[in-house]
Amino acid sequence: MKHFPTRRSVLGAASAITLLAMTACGNVAGGQSKTAEYPSGPINLTVGQAAGGSTDLIARALAEGASKTLGKPMPVVNKPGANGALATKEVAGKPADGQELVLLTASLITITPLAVSADEAVNIDDLDIIAGLSQDDYVLVASPGSGFKSFKDVTDAGRNVTFGTTGVGTGSQLAQTVLFKQANVTGTDIPFDSGKPALTAALGNQVELATIQLGEAMPQIKAGKVSPLLVFSEERNSFLPDTPTAKEAGYDVPVAQYRAVAAPKGTPQEVKDKLYGAFQETFKSDAYKEFNEKNMLTPKEISGEEVVTEWKGYAAKYKELVEKYDISLSGNK
Repeated sequence: MKHFPTRRSVLGAASAITLLAMTACGNVAGGQSKTAEYPSGPINLTVGQAAGGSTDLIARALAEGASKTLGKPMPVVNKPGANGALATKEVAGKPADGQELVLLTASLITITPLAVSADEAVNIDDLDIIAGLSQDDYVLVASPGSGFKSFKDVTDAGRNVTFGTTGVGTGSQLAQTVLFKQANVTGTDIPFDSGKPALTAALGNQVELATIQLGEAMPQIKAGKVSPLLVFSEERNSFLPDTPTAKEAGYDVPVAQYRAVAAPKGTPQEVKDKLYGAFQETFKSDAYKEFNEKNMLTPKEISGEEVVTEWKGYAAKYKELVEKYDISLSGNK
């Protein structure tokens, strides 16, 4: 005998199907709302350099502005070491939800791979770049006890010179090493974790020279405690007009530092757009503009896609420069 479905069973089945459909829709809607509700809490901005240096100061100025737009705190977390590689790899391994960001330096992507093994290097393709920030020029300064007042004094010294850099595989190291190679100056490279300790070493006569970012060096230059010898920009820096460029002195060393904000690979586009919008609002603020001016930073507020294209170009250029002069940034040659 056939059993026909009763009205109750039909309605029950229909209700079950409706419930499943609603649940499925709820999951999708829940996912969408999760993105819409971003950020869900504090957004950590990790810095792979020591507190007080240019990279750290830029991160704090950016975080202060962006947190206001996003409505959530953006604490800066310092994890210095390996020119930022350790911190960057740690953030790259975090969930791609936009709650973990890293302040990325161009030297880590363009120069550090020339000094370390492939396993230690950071690949820009392993991250989502949100926005470019600024350009920071390097200046070569002499310690008070060195007696150097010009780069000619260095080339005329006829002896080994100790010099501090902001770390192995940094623009600081590349600029100074290429300069010494071209000028036939012998030197001992003493790497630090960032510009601040390198400058401190120069002030204390622990090193005779140091190549650091202009913003970090300027207060001590103005105070007459260190002497600026050369800048590594293409043209004289407007903040230090009396100091010649390496190019003017006859050396081809075009190296600058650039910075960007990055997130773990696979971060949702909506989240990246929200972050980019918050950073754009910060760039427009008077407080951030004044910060750049005070720290001698040239705005380089470009998109993440432009950052990737430009930095890959610099990487190729620096590799060619190192090969041309047979330079080992790792010190193994």
